[in-house]
Amino acid sequence: MEKKWALILGASSGFGGAAAAELAKAGYSIFGIHLDRQITMPAVHQVIKKIEKTGQQAVFFNINAADPIKRVDVLDEIKERFAGKEHPLVHVLVHSLAFGALKPYIAKNPNDCISQSQMAMTVDVMAHSLVYWTQGLIQHDLFAKNGRIFALTSAGSHTVIPNYGAVSAAKAALEAHIRQLSVELGAMGITCNSIMAGVTDTPAVRKIPNNDKMLESARMKNPTGRLTTPEDVGKAIALLCHENANWISGSVIGVDGGEYSVNYIGDKTSQSIK
Repeated sequence: MEKKWALILGASSGFGGAAAAELAKAGYSIFGIHLDRQITMPAVHQVIKKIEKTGQQAVFFNINAADPIKRVDVLDEIKERFAGKEHPLVHVLVHSLAFGALKPYIAKNPNDCISQSQMAMTVDVMAHSLVYWTQGLIQHDLFAKNGRIFALTSAGSHTVIPNYGAVSAAKAALEAHIRQLSVELGAMGITCNSIMAGVTDTPAVRKIPNNDKMLESARMKNPTGRLTTPEDVGKAIALLCHENANWISGSVIGVDGGEYSVNYIGDKTSQSIK
């Protein structure tokens, strides 16, 4: 039986960690890319433990995913691990990198607004890195035909959130990259989709100013009366890896319990039917 692997960018927490756990349940071993200091390593070990509990392998690399030299080193190591074996391949690539500058565009004091280097870093990490990792997998002959690519986007790709401008630009670029990749990789049967999760209480969201108000607003809007969880998103990604989902590509897929369709927030937004 062919051994399947998933490569998760941003695998140590949030959507990436949940996707790793759910894909392991679905029979995928996991290559995890993450950037963590000693203080957050316990969370990484928890994700690895969840993967190994399913009987699958977990191989994690603590590197900057946007570093081109580190990227090639990891791909070379993966290629070497596969050498001489029954040619297992990477069947799933998940891009869930959340590292960007949260600053306004305009301020009188240059130190109070986003700089050119911060803008470039944000878009490079949160969008362009998807293209470079995909190129690397293809050029190393590591990506399986009929594979899957998922990129985690957000409503910020087309709406305004205070101090979120650079990340919004990155999410819009990420969705554009997914559309382009879906066309260029279509002949290989590789599907590419953006996953737009509902507002979720993750480490990345907690960095956004006034995130408590954002979380409460999302909870009130959601017809279910609760927030989206990383596990909701991980399950959706695992579902879309099924062979019957091979005709879904180039899309932005909402995983939010209906949250984004609700504009009105009031007493009657979410109530049980009596």
